[in-house]
Amino acid sequence: MATKKKIDLPEVNFSDCGDIRYLHLGTPWVQGSMQIDKPFEIDLEYVQRMMAWLLFVDLDKVGHLHAMQLGLGAASLTKFAFKHLRMTTTAIEINPQVVAACRLWFKLPADSAKLQVVLGDAAEVAKHDHWRGQIDALQVDLYDHDAASPVLDSAEFYADCRRLLTDEGCMTVNLFGRSSSYEQSLAKMAKAFGADALWAFKPTREGNTVVLAQRTPMHPKRAELMARAEAIQARWPLPATKWLRVFNPLKA
Repeated sequence: MATKKKIDLPEVNFSDCGDIRYLHLGTPWVQGSMQIDKPFEIDLEYVQRMMAWLLFVDLDKVGHLHAMQLGLGAASLTKFAFKHLRMTTTAIEINPQVVAACRLWFKLPADSAKLQVVLGDAAEVAKHDHWRGQIDALQVDLYDHDAASPVLDSAEFYADCRRLLTDEGCMTVNLFGRSSSYEQSLAKMAKAFGADALWAFKPTREGNTVVLAQRTPMHPKRAELMARAEAIQARWPLPATKWLRVFNPLKA
């Protein structure tokens, strides 16, 4: 059996500011956050936008779908998918300290029949055939401790992500960082998914741009999307109607 190379993992800590708790990986950069009195809601705007795949599914069947997060962060997406959406939820995280921090400080529930946190490398998980064709919502938010650029951002990686998805599945990706290139990342996703499968938000004030990629391209009419957004907002604490002001297909 091959010996795995040792990976230097950063220190994990947190800070509180008012009613918000922030996760850090040994630097001041925020890797996630939580409203202390609403631990199962999503605090950050860009993380809320990572839920935009809900615009393309039958909302009555969400509880029967499978969500996967590559990168646990402060577990906001994992907790929301599990607690609010009642989905089968799998999170992949390489740093055991992040998992421990989420359980100690960010109210991440213990593993159960519908929640599994897996210690592992996201690239290896995406490449493996174990979950191939089984994931309905894949949420990718992979950053190093400096938040400089995505850790995984290649056409090959995005092609592996596409193979994880069901036919109607979607991937959402956070693009952010001083060393990242939005246009280059889009080109890599387009190579893997096709340009007609991509949708993108305008950047948040903090500079996060969320891109959505569909396993099978879908372009619902605006009225249909608005009706779906209103239904999402009525069921769950997500500002879905506001999304449509800043969310468009890359290629109409």
